[in-house]
Amino acid sequence: MLDSNTPDGAKGLALLEDAYVVWLTTVRPNGQPQSSPVWFVIDDDEFVIYSLDDTARIPNLGTNPRVSLNLDSNAGADVVTVEGVARVVDGPPSTEHAAYQEKYRDGIRDIGHTPESFAQRYSVTLRITPQRWRIH
Repeated sequence: MLDSNTPDGAKGLALLEDAYVVWLTTVRPNGQPQSSPVWFVIDDDEFVIYSLDDTARIPNLGTNPRVSLNLDSNAGADVVTVEGVARVVDGPPSTEHAAYQEKYRDGIRDIGHTPESFAQRYSVTLRITPQRWRIH
């Protein structure tokens, strides 16, 4: 994880704390990158993402678990890029992830879900272990 005692580490952690969406890029079997905006939390130095089970990202990860995560930037500044390895894990569901529920409670409601219906629809838990960070 980032070292909060360094200027870049402190900046990256602050940007991650404020971020609501991160862009997850997986790679299709034919080599074509595919990026999607996703919600996330950081848990035990890993990114946790709850995914739909019928998106291309799931089979993409079965072929190639290497991913990148990119935060939106401020006109080319305040950029955080993470390269890592993703894996599908067994739960817990989003309803049992307190930090995720706290962060996205309003967003879940705004897209017409309850916490329970969201957890049913976004039932695949991804964990991404960062391997390389770039902060600009």
